[in-house]
Amino acid sequence: MVHDGHRAVVVDPGDAQPVLQTLQQTGLQLDAILVTHHHEDHVGGVDELREATGATVYGPAGEDIPEPYEHLGGGDRVQVLGLDFSVFDVPGHTAGHIAFYSPDMDGQPLLFCGDTLFSGGCGRLFEGTPAQMLASLDQLAALPGNTRVCCTHEYTLGNLRFARVVEPDNQPLRQYMTACEDKRARQLPTLPSSMALERDINPFLRSRQPAVIQAVHAFNPAARDETTVFAALREWKNQFR
Repeated sequence: MVHDGHRAVVVDPGDAQPVLQTLQQTGLQLDAILVTHHHEDHVGGVDELREATGATVYGPAGEDIPEPYEHLGGGDRVQVLGLDFSVFDVPGHTAGHIAFYSPDMDGQPLLFCGDTLFSGGCGRLFEGTPAQMLASLDQLAALPGNTRVCCTHEYTLGNLRFARVVEPDNQPLRQYMTACEDKRARQLPTLPSSMALERDINPFLRSRQPAVIQAVHAFNPAARDETTVFAALREWKNQFR
């Protein structure tokens, strides 16, 4: 949720009840709902919230989102709470996945990336191709380093355990994992992350780095070009326990 003290926007509400409870407790009015993709854990609360608040829903034009909603695609812009969001097409996790980017909220860029990018990881390829996901992540990785990365699941520690196997000598990764373990031990979220940090520690943004390529070759020697290396890295993560 983002709010200005009076009005609020929520992103990917899989469940309406926590949002409604927060609105009641704070006295905020829900103006808008931003949706990145069609999975139920991101849209399950949309209908109830729209009916209860009259909020306008914005979502990907190419996916099955509960109607009515404003259909968006890459290059579109949305203004909510005085924030100007650009819409990016970021297929891979789903075929029509989008992300919302504001260049300035309280002095820093802000990214709502859904399940495309996680801290230390990326979403599974349920509908898109490895080439699509790699291009989507490249697009996000090109954003300013101080961009706040607001992804939609607290998967950080699990992702970092895999990242440490891929790059055991990555010192920023070691430091970040220690900091995240401390936060979770204190029941604090690891999110939001930053794009500069993700470029340093996230193997899916580092799949062209020699150390990552070498690790992937040990898993799948047939992975040679950047797309097959990325695909093998994602498959490795799928099997990782």
